[in-house]
Amino acid sequence: MAKIVVVDDEQDILEVLDFNLKKAGHEVLTASTGRDGLELALKRNPDLIILDLMLPDLSGTEVCRTIRANTDIRQVPILMLSARGDEIDRVVGFELGADDYVTKPFSVRELMLRVRAVLGRSRPAPAVKRPLAVQFGRLRIDREAHRVWVDQDELILTALEFKLLVTLFERRNRVQTRTSLLEHVWGIHAHISTRTVDAHVKRLREKLAAARDYVETVRGVGYRFKEDPEEAGSDEAHGSLDADDGSPTGAGYGLDPGALGRRSAVAERHT
Repeated sequence: MAKIVVVDDEQDILEVLDFNLKKAGHEVLTASTGRDGLELALKRNPDLIILDLMLPDLSGTEVCRTIRANTDIRQVPILMLSARGDEIDRVVGFELGADDYVTKPFSVRELMLRVRAVLGRSRPAPAVKRPLAVQFGRLRIDREAHRVWVDQDELILTALEFKLLVTLFERRNRVQTRTSLLEHVWGIHAHISTRTVDAHVKRLREKLAAARDYVETVRGVGYRFKEDPEEAGSDEAHGSLDADDGSPTGAGYGLDPGALGRRSAVAERHT
């Protein structure tokens, strides 16, 4: 059983989610405003937050930013709900730190599958016979503690970002397609754009900072974690590699120039 906070200003949606989540055995806490949702999250430290973007006081994106900036609850997975289903809206949501994004109206059955997948990603993996802490150049990963360091600096990763990093690392020197990553990291076969992967890889690489070059874009295919950390220092074409996972060119998202130009406007519209 998981503790789930649902934040939505539509009473019928709160009732539907409350009923179905409780039926699945979860404890459900509901709020109809962003401030009440934040208060619940801080007081009850849930296992998952289902967050609507259009709220009467604080926008969902502002609530998401606040959660990700708070050291006590920043690790809690967030599943966003929104009536805005354009690709650029989903990308903005993922870049703010959402673990999944569901558009309204939604299938209750699919939403429940996504809830199960997000919760599954956030739980510690079963014990296996492998080193719990590994060092790769400037990067250190402690699987059991779900902690990551670059040099001496500890990174704050969401459960999904941690699983994405570990998946790429364990399959280093092998190209991982976006579809493969969706299946193994996201854990469900759903109608999710493969650009979801690009948004998360982009955010992960930003957090990796000095170790970001360990994750290489294979243009038109997917991503590869380099076999040797020394390879990263010799990659002079890194700037061109970024274009496929969300660079300022916009090519990685498959957006037309007009959509790209509206990206900052979309972020403002959400706030």
